[in-house]
Amino acid sequence: MKGAVAAGHRLTAEYAGEILRAGGNAFDAAVAGFFAACVTEPVLASLGGGGFLLARDAAGQSRVFDFFTHTPRAAPAAAAEMDFHPVTVDFGAVRQEFHIGLGACAAPGTVRGMFAIHRHLGTMPMKELLQPAVELAKTGVAVNPYQSYLFDLVSPIYRTESALPLFASTSRPGELVQPGDVFRNPQLADVLETLAAEGESFFYDGEIAALIAAQSRQGGGCLAREDLSNYAVHQRAPVEIAYRGHRLATNPPPSAGGLLIGFGLELLKQADLGSDFGSEAHIGALIETLLATSEARASHCGDNSGEALLHPDLLAQYRRRVLGRARAFRGTTHLSAIDAEGNIASLTVSNGEGCGRLLPDTGFMLNNMLGEEDVNPAGFHQWRPNQRMASMMAPSILSADEGGVSALGSGGSKRIRTALLQVVCNMVDFAMPPEAAVASPRVHIETDVLHFEADFPPRTVSAMRRAFPDHSVFDQPNMFFGGVHLAQMTRDGALSAVGDPRRDGVGVVV
Repeated sequence: MKGAVAAGHRLTAEYAGEILRAGGNAFDAAVAGFFAACVTEPVLASLGGGGFLLARDAAGQSRVFDFFTHTPRAAPAAAAEMDFHPVTVDFGAVRQEFHIGLGACAAPGTVRGMFAIHRHLGTMPMKELLQPAVELAKTGVAVNPYQSYLFDLVSPIYRTESALPLFASTSRPGELVQPGDVFRNPQLADVLETLAAEGESFFYDGEIAALIAAQSRQGGGCLAREDLSNYAVHQRAPVEIAYRGHRLATNPPPSAGGLLIGFGLELLKQADLGSDFGSEAHIGALIETLLATSEARASHCGDNSGEALLHPDLLAQYRRRVLGRARAFRGTTHLSAIDAEGNIASLTVSNGEGCGRLLPDTGFMLNNMLGEEDVNPAGFHQWRPNQRMASMMAPSILSADEGGVSALGSGGSKRIRTALLQVVCNMVDFAMPPEAAVASPRVHIETDVLHFEADFPPRTVSAMRRAFPDHSVFDQPNMFFGGVHLAQMTRDGALSAVGDPRRDGVGVVV
């Protein structure tokens, strides 16, 4: 076997797998998979977004490539002068408000990030890694039901005068793409081919930078050419948390997602979860941990890095609460890849939901990260100029002390940390294999409103309803609870990959 890949679309995973089959390593597969996802998962992956790669090479050296979005160098204009407005997304059992417009765009990092990963860790020519995405953009991708559902969810963003011509259905005039439609993006294919020929300077110093600056200047945004030319990828050491015979390596500050997962695991270390998944003891301790994590985030992850979250005194304060009070009863995608040599890539990228306006003649949309509530804890238009934005994204690697390793991560905005915490808990505390760990029902709590998938034991469901009069129940597994895509190598070298069915995930082994 050459390796394993898990991703949010069959073609994303298959094309990344083909790179492994052709002799590329896990990092080559991640880069090729990202560019393919820009075509196959256009709501979630974009040249106009940002993200993180947690990389561990075959020698065991780990580092995080931070290519998340960056605030503009100029202070925000008066709100009345900005293109910035709310839209509502309806998940069925819950509604969530997002903000879009050119005033919501931060400086994108994905293109520079991919070139940095390739330069430091890749083995195949960049042209070969871009070619699958070029072919997909030219020949087209058959739209599957999940991608059509995503477009329906965010239809106020993609039914704009700018975006609808590209994303319009070929079978139902006036509608966004429908299942079975073939989605083509020839302008994006041209951009990708030019990137292959000219490199990242085309995006950050050349024609694309000029287009971004002109659109922003004319349309009520904050980005200027200097925001692109000065964008830099940062490399950092991951934060590592020991948990019951395992170690979780994850995204460090200034992003908060990894620390919050670590905080939750620290609280769960001494909790009695019982022996059965979904028991009242398990879910009671889990919910109390999620509540404590949310409270700690509000108190200790404001404008700082949140490093205080793992201070022993703070952990002791919250641990007492979890042990003593257990209650009885954003557009993001991820790719995980492991190759046969033991290289591991855990890649999470996001475009938010998109700003609602395509960059002219390019086939892609910039992000709306300045309009994402969860990455703007001080409030909208309060961002500090020229700062790397914090994120909930937490690409992770879980290693067992006795051997074996898993790459995992999730999309889902505020639900990223809760999804990953629960999958890790399922694997470690309940010895679930990857497929069951990912598919098992999840809970999420926000502002004392409990959201949960219905497939828990009836006694536990009744207890949750009683303990939280404000709750929403999802009758079916739902993308609201994230999408954890996981690739695993066991201690004897066997490879497997699992995509989260909530987000139409696919795992391939080649």
